[in-house]
Amino acid sequence: MPDDIIADATVDITDVVCPVTFVKAKVALEELDDGQVLSIRMNDGEPARNVPRSLKDEGHRIMRLSDNGDGTYSLTVRKLG
Repeated sequence: MPDDIIADATVDITDVVCPVTFVKAKVALEELDDGQVLSIRMNDGEPARNVPRSLKDEGHRIMRLSDNGDGTYSLTVRKLG
């Protein structure tokens, strides 16, 4: 996966718990146009497992999920119509 992916928008959902994590990520993605990229910062555990899977199930492309080394993950997802 290329390291030069530029996000069109960023959302931090480390302050909420499931299932609100997915809701906040989905709302942020809905504000983008098809093909744009969203970067999501989330906590380890349930969010890191569930948010990528749920977004993929909705038809979006997971581009990268990386461990930030501080108990959080960064998810990069491309919105697909």
